[in-house]
Amino acid sequence: MITKRATKLADGRDLFYFDDADSTLPAERAIDERALDPRPETARMRQDVLTGEWVSIAASRQNRAFLPPADQDPLAPQTPQNPSEIPSTYDVAVFENRSPSFGPLLEADDAPPSLQSLSDVGLNRQLRSVGRCEVVCFSPATEGSFASISESRARTVVEAWADRTAALSAMPGIQQVFPFENRGEAIGVTLHHPHGQIYSYPYITPRTQRLLDSIERFGPDLFEQHLANERASDRVVLQGEHFTAFVPFAARWPIEIHMLPHRHVPDFAGLTEAEKDELAHMHLRLTRGIDKLYDDPTPYIAAWHQAPVHVGRDTVRLMLQITSPRRAADKLKFLAGSEAAMGAWIGDLVPEKAAEFIRQGVERA
Repeated sequence: MITKRATKLADGRDLFYFDDADSTLPAERAIDERALDPRPETARMRQDVLTGEWVSIAASRQNRAFLPPADQDPLAPQTPQNPSEIPSTYDVAVFENRSPSFGPLLEADDAPPSLQSLSDVGLNRQLRSVGRCEVVCFSPATEGSFASISESRARTVVEAWADRTAALSAMPGIQQVFPFENRGEAIGVTLHHPHGQIYSYPYITPRTQRLLDSIERFGPDLFEQHLANERASDRVVLQGEHFTAFVPFAARWPIEIHMLPHRHVPDFAGLTEAEKDELAHMHLRLTRGIDKLYDDPTPYIAAWHQAPVHVGRDTVRLMLQITSPRRAADKLKFLAGSEAAMGAWIGDLVPEKAAEFIRQGVERA
């Protein structure tokens, strides 16, 4: 069985160890004995009156680590020479981010009072950026990605995502939980360590709000019909008993893969053991396949879209979206005028051709 062990860092932040089912690690864990500065004040978020969207102004993030040498990796196990964030060696470790975009406060007098109040629009509106940001370390290795870990370790990561989704969703003030992995300097990664993050927002994100609007216009069976349509197309990349991965009909990015469960599941916490097993296996195959498209690893964002905590639970389905700006071996797609300024996308590749290309990478992997 995958085992969870909870402890605290020196400044009071939560740290969770998730031991593989076949782990050889001892049960004991070292104590974090560092002398740390107090945690930063919870940021404030401001509303863009032109769109109604909220922007967290988290200035403390300016001090986060930026591409340190391997012997100073803040996500590696602590050594006498490296006072990192994790006291002991580990299989998978999850801890509260030292420089969060949301949190550490979960409740405050100036926290968002309700979802309805967030949808109002006005000048100079500010609220506290309550919430929680966690780091998920896939391995103690100093370089790599999800694709570089074993299948047993991938299953442990999936268990950690499920555990943290359930725990974070139960916290006050949390409206949406978002696990993701950024991979590659072209994406903006500042650490080469194989890791991801989990953001827990005090609002429903703009992308999910647009999805809820589409469901309202299309009907509550949007995901069921969408999946059936994609499974009947020649854009399917990989298919299992419980999940199907495909290049979507209207793909924006040169490399874009979505994966959906065959039954309605709102988030990781709702998955069965068999579904978690298959998800770990298929996510590994997809990320390894992306790395076989070219001679060197491909940068990507692996984003796990989940239903909001309090709305849309019966209609919004758990969904993986992997996107990469890599449009050729030596070329990247940059978001310029139309995409960045107007949100009007122009695709570089025909989705059916992109699916064929990605299938070849998955087969090589």
